[in-house]
Amino acid sequence: MTATEKFTRGLRVFVSDIAQGFFEITHNGFALLGLAVMFATITLVARPELRDAGEAQLITWLQDRQATINGFVSSTEAVDRATAADPKSLPKQQAAVTYWLSRKYNIAPEPLSALVAEAYETGAKAKLDPTLILAIMAVESGFNPFAQSNVGAQGLMQVMTKVHSEKYQFFGGQFAAFDPLTNLRVGVKVLQECIARAGSLEGGLKYYVGAANMEDDGGYASKVMAEHSRLQQVSAGRSVPTITPPASVPVKAPVVGKPVTETVASLFNS
Repeated sequence: MTATEKFTRGLRVFVSDIAQGFFEITHNGFALLGLAVMFATITLVARPELRDAGEAQLITWLQDRQATINGFVSSTEAVDRATAADPKSLPKQQAAVTYWLSRKYNIAPEPLSALVAEAYETGAKAKLDPTLILAIMAVESGFNPFAQSNVGAQGLMQVMTKVHSEKYQFFGGQFAAFDPLTNLRVGVKVLQECIARAGSLEGGLKYYVGAANMEDDGGYASKVMAEHSRLQQVSAGRSVPTITPPASVPVKAPVVGKPVTETVASLFNS
């Protein structure tokens, strides 16, 4: 055997040994990796708290990475928290009421859709006209879910949160007063109690506004009933202007023979 042949044979043996060693190392590595995955799976199944902690860590890492790239963290839960609905998906009557209120109070129709739908559903359960509920919201807050009066009435229906705090416990506490749908439901419950106590709708509205012991409610009941009437007409498919025309002021005709300035002065003094 020549020296060249010996060198070639030795090189082949060397390469074969390296390949065999690499195969064994790789094989053993995959085996160890498989064992590690198996033990990790068993551990996560047996210890769900570790799995939950791992998922939380992964979500946090992904959110931090997204915040770094985009400058904010997106959340698919945001749309679930929003009080909004597609007005086109509402029944015809509810859609008409939604669009009318949207034009009159300059409120987006999507959040109004959710409120109108809830008013109809809650009203049916409470045996109250949903347009009455919406009229109260219109007069009380103008559909501002964060409104607060100087006496502590809060939210869409301007419920006295401290007075009716026990009603909010079912919804998680007094901060639920600023959730539009919760405030609506609690307000309807309060309205029911007021009507039952007074024995009539007008009397109940007087109780609701806190004027039960007063001779005059400041025109509150009249405002609510007027808006209620308009919403009933809208619900019935009638065309109702969103701007209430001002009350006409009678003008006296000038008296013949009197100067114009004297006639104008008599109008202000009459």
